[in-house]
Amino acid sequence: MDQAAGDSRQDAQSLPGCYRHPDRETGVRCTRCDRPICPECMVSASVGFQCPDCVRTGSGTGHAPSASRPRTLAGGTVTADPRLLTKILIGINLAVFLAVHSSTSLLSELYLIGEWPPFAPSQGVAEGQWYRLFTSMFTHEAIWHIAFNMLGLWWLGGPLEAALGRARYLALYVTSGLAGSALTYLIESPTTASLGASGAIFGLFGATAVLMRRLQYDMRPIIALLVINLIFTFGWADIAWQAHIGGLVAGVVIGYAMVHAPRERRALIQYGTCAVVLAVVVVMTVLRTAQLA
Repeated sequence: MDQAAGDSRQDAQSLPGCYRHPDRETGVRCTRCDRPICPECMVSASVGFQCPDCVRTGSGTGHAPSASRPRTLAGGTVTADPRLLTKILIGINLAVFLAVHSSTSLLSELYLIGEWPPFAPSQGVAEGQWYRLFTSMFTHEAIWHIAFNMLGLWWLGGPLEAALGRARYLALYVTSGLAGSALTYLIESPTTASLGASGAIFGLFGATAVLMRRLQYDMRPIIALLVINLIFTFGWADIAWQAHIGGLVAGVVIGYAMVHAPRERRALIQYGTCAVVLAVVVVMTVLRTAQLA
């Protein structure tokens, strides 16, 4: 049994705080110094996980700190700013929101999003503009729409980026968003427009739930938050529930592959799973386009 599984059997109320982030309870400890570490501080080792300080100093290994590059739980490279990509994604969404609502015609001329709205199957995707499945992920209709999505991206994205590494985190985000767009295209009326990062955000929800279960954390907070969001999804008019569900399912599948893939074939399984989900996205898009032809 690895260190994470062993330590996580502690009573939930007696869990210590991470030595670098005292407000974050954790049942995982560094295999070298035995200090408690949260997902953001975990560095994957041959046995269990290590803290950034032990990895940097090479404590107890007899090797120089540069002998091996520190890795995250999923095998990604540990970086100085574990939220950098999340910040960039938020910046892109905000920039597109401001640009779209200040000069829609300019973006249309540059073919960044196509005609407004950016995702209308009868006018776009069905006519071969498949890029709308992607660009619609970064376009929002109203201030409340982008506000909710960006809050979700910040709260969920940062810990996931730290646990997965940037490349795997980006693959999860984009693939989940595309899955949400494709399911909406497949099921929704061909005259209905759909846009927003909600599919990708629900993908982060799914992956976060898988990660918390992998680390044996208390699942109640993430389940409660997901249930609240699903209530809004199905109880609020004009919300594309298909995008939410498509992103959620993709996030769970990809997240499971990310945190459970065996070390010797980790990258193959992780990116192979993303490729399979993308293949499903292509199949759904082709089938729907054929129906609308």
